[in-house]
Amino acid sequence: MMQVKIFEDYDKLSRYAADIFLEQIEKKSDAVLGLATGGTPEGFYKHLITSYQNEKLDFSTLRTFNLDEYYPIKREHPQSYWTFMNDRLFAYVNIPNKNIHLPNGETTNVDAECNRYEEEIGSIGGVDIQILGIGENGHIGFNEPGASFDSRTRMVELAKNTIQANSRYFDSEEDVPRHAITMGIASIMQSKKIVIIAAGVKKAEAVAKAIQGEVTEELPASILQKHPDVILLLDKEAASLLQS
Repeated sequence: MMQVKIFEDYDKLSRYAADIFLEQIEKKSDAVLGLATGGTPEGFYKHLITSYQNEKLDFSTLRTFNLDEYYPIKREHPQSYWTFMNDRLFAYVNIPNKNIHLPNGETTNVDAECNRYEEEIGSIGGVDIQILGIGENGHIGFNEPGASFDSRTRMVELAKNTIQANSRYFDSEEDVPRHAITMGIASIMQSKKIVIIAAGVKKAEAVAKAIQGEVTEELPASILQKHPDVILLLDKEAASLLQS
C-alpha cells in the first residue's frame, strides 16, 4: 500500500520522516535502518540528530545499511558515502562502527563484495525501514532506468544525468566515479517499510510517474507501487504534477 503525504516545505517533511524512524526505533531498539545519501535526506539526518541529542536517546543497538557507494573510491575520500554519512549522522550519534555497513568502494573483488553485502543484510533479518530519495530519472539507489526489478546488490555504470547531478559535490564532472555498488531493486523491495522523500519541482515528473504511472523498469521507482508498506513524503513542488 502506498501512502502519500504533502507538506508545506522541505523542513516539515524531513521532520516527519525522522519521526517515522524514531517511532520504529522506539518499537525495536535493535532495528535495522536502511540509509541513503544525496541532498534529499540531509534534513532528515539533521532532525534525527536533534531528537537524539535533545531527548538523550540511545542508538547503540541499531544496525545500519546504506544503499550504495561509489566505485572505486577510498573510504576517507571527501566525497565517499562513508564520509557523507559520518559527517551528517554517524559522528553525532552512538551507533557503534561495527553496526554500520556500507558497500566497500575499495574492494578488489566486486562480485564477492556484492554477495557479502547481500548475505549480511539477509543474515540479520533484512531492513526494517528504508529511507529513499528518487532521482529525476526515477532511479532509486543507483538503479538507473532499465535496471531489472529482480536485481540484487551489484556494480552498475552511472547514467550521464546522474553523473551530472552528482558533479556538484566534486571539483569537476570528470572527478565523479563512473560506477557504484548498489543494493538492487529486489533488495530494496525486501525492506519491511519504505519511506520516500522528494522535494523540489525537478522531482515532480518522476514522482508523478512513480505513483500514478505504469510500473516499468524504465522508471525504477514505479516498482514501489507493488510494495505493501510505502509512504511518500513530498513538498508541494514535488507533488505539483500529481493528478487529484
